[in-house]
Amino acid sequence: MMKKVTILALHLGYGGIEKCISMLANSLSDHYHVEIIATYKLYDKPAFYLNPNIKVCYLLPKMKPNKQEFLTAIRQFHLIRAFREFKKALHILKMKKEKMVEAIQKCESDIMISTRDIHNAWLGKYGKKGVIKIGWEHNHPHGNLKYAKKIIKSVENLNAFVVVSKTLKDFYAPQLKIPCIYIPNAIEEIPSKKSEQTEARIVSVGRLSKEKGYPDLIDVFSLVKEKYPIWHLDIIGDGNEAELLKQKIKELELTDNITLHGFQDKTYINQIYQNSSIYVMSSYTESFGLVLLEAFSYALPCVAFDSAEGACALISNNWDGYLIKDRDKEQMAKRIIELIKNKNRRIIMGNNGRKKAENYQMNEIKKEWISLLEGDDNEKDTMDI
Repeated sequence: MMKKVTILALHLGYGGIEKCISMLANSLSDHYHVEIIATYKLYDKPAFYLNPNIKVCYLLPKMKPNKQEFLTAIRQFHLIRAFREFKKALHILKMKKEKMVEAIQKCESDIMISTRDIHNAWLGKYGKKGVIKIGWEHNHPHGNLKYAKKIIKSVENLNAFVVVSKTLKDFYAPQLKIPCIYIPNAIEEIPSKKSEQTEARIVSVGRLSKEKGYPDLIDVFSLVKEKYPIWHLDIIGDGNEAELLKQKIKELELTDNITLHGFQDKTYINQIYQNSSIYVMSSYTESFGLVLLEAFSYALPCVAFDSAEGACALISNNWDGYLIKDRDKEQMAKRIIELIKNKNRRIIMGNNGRKKAENYQMNEIKKEWISLLEGDDNEKDTMDI
């Protein structure tokens, strides 16, 4: 009889964690009965494709977080509206806990995987005895010890803790009494057709939020454009900094050279990758950097600031891309210009990255997950199953 795996999620909307949840669920659905329990239903259907045999349960299908509404009311000095939004937020938080705890208590699965720190704590406290309980961490604390302590506390009653980078394992493993296991994120497959490195286009994909550092990327591209005005920057993604970026692009007179595409589906993004020649990441912090693997799979050399831990784990400096120290925008522009001037270097670096991406295909990473879920002899001695 097939075992049942339940994955706990905050929502199934747009985001890196949600994309990884969808990919893991799809890959495991050939071997297990897979169920996803999500707190919120933000859209009519999940943002990322799920196999039809995966069961999805929404706990609060008619509720959504109202943080932005509350903050907007505060900024506009609408105190009555702010008070109403505050009361609404308290009710949502109360229902969020009640419904998830109830779902965990009733769950009949053999294995449960949590993807948020608060879910870790509830799973460890309320999960049925005999269920394998696993925490799955995607975020890097980036020096935030308060956040790290919260994560460590949240997983103390779980059976295992999965992290997506070696640096996260090195950081958390000595502080935990449960197994800390490194399983990297994955790409679905290596595309059959790679970039031909003929287009004067740079691409970056990600949420338009502060930690992604897109204002710095626009500054960098402005320096590049001074010497190579025909080159174009494509930014794919949506988020709360979209208007700020539009204004900055307008102020720097780059509207003809930078396109903000908003959120796009997989097919659209893949076409942009294929028609680009360089990938640039401007993030302040990244736990893994899945977009770098996607870019590598299309044979694009990648340039990133070394403040992004995930970039340091994936990019081999001067081999398949460049890591820029101290968020030096002039140095990043210089490295991009070097790649623009030397197509042969772009091709060599891109091909090196494509070979690296082959090691991160989902079919390979799935084996590591199944090994964990089935438990080898050593883990059975350690894990309280």
